[in-house]
Parts: sequence; C-alpha cells; structure tokens
Amino acid sequence: MSFGETPITVVGNLTADPEIKFTEGGAALAKFTIAATPRVFDRDSNQWKDGTSTFFRCAAWRHLAEHIGDSLTKGSRVVAFGRIRQHDWQTPEGENRSMLALEVDEIGASLRFTNVTIQGKRSNGAAAAGADPWNTGQPSGDSTFSEKPPF
Repeated sequence: MSFGETPITVVGNLTADPEIKFTEGGAALAKFTIAATPRVFDRDSNQWKDGTSTFFRCAAWRHLAEHIGDSLTKGSRVVAFGRIRQHDWQTPEGENRSMLALEVDEIGASLRFTNVTIQGKRSNGAAAAGADPWNTGQPSGDSTFSEKPPF
C-alpha cells in the first residue's frame, strides 16, 4: 500500500457469484460486490434489526482473483482488506461519471457464523518445500516439547 491511499476493511456478504475475466495479457480480474449490513438494536421492539446496507463494488487481480473465483459464491460472508480507488469515465452522451471501488489485497471467509476448511498448499518459501514455517528450533531453557500450552 502506498502513502496517501485509503485502507479499508469490509465485512459482509457477496451479493452474487464473483465475475472472473482475463486481460489480453492473461491477468485474472475478479469483480464482485460485498453488502455490509449493520445490526441495530430497536429499543421500541426490544429486538435486533438489519440497518441500511452499504454496497462495495470490489476488484481483485491475478492469483487472488482466481482463488476468489474458485472459493467464494453468492452469500459468502467475507472479511476483505484493500484500498479505495476512484474510477472516472465519460458516458457516450458526454456526461462525467465517477465511482468508488475497493481494490482488494486480502480476502477470507468470516468464521463468525460458519466453519471453513482450508484446502490447498502454500505456494511460497519453506512451506512449499514441505518444511514447517513455524519451526523455531528448541524451546528456550527446556529441551523437551509439550503439546500443552504454557499458560
């Protein structure tokens, strides 16, 4: 992320299956919309109700785009992190238009209301070679290892 960009994290549900396209150069592009709907407590009825939804048009590129297309579907609850981008264009009638969109850098399934099983392998570093990326050697002080947490 560059200086001056507007980072944002959005939690919500996909409104449709992601649309996957490829540029002439072969780069994948995923386009999708996330609806973020707050829950508000109505004191009059003493119940929780849905607030007003905000819809975020999103785009992701390359491998992330392909993983989104393979993993997410309409209704998927996600946590997406990225940056706000403004897109400007002119209509055929000569009217200037603009819109804000979220360019997604990271996205994952929300585990708040469901379980998710992660499949696949890492494609970088020691993990790809089968090594344990968390292996830091022997614990300090004691040369034995216990499955029990130290707290």
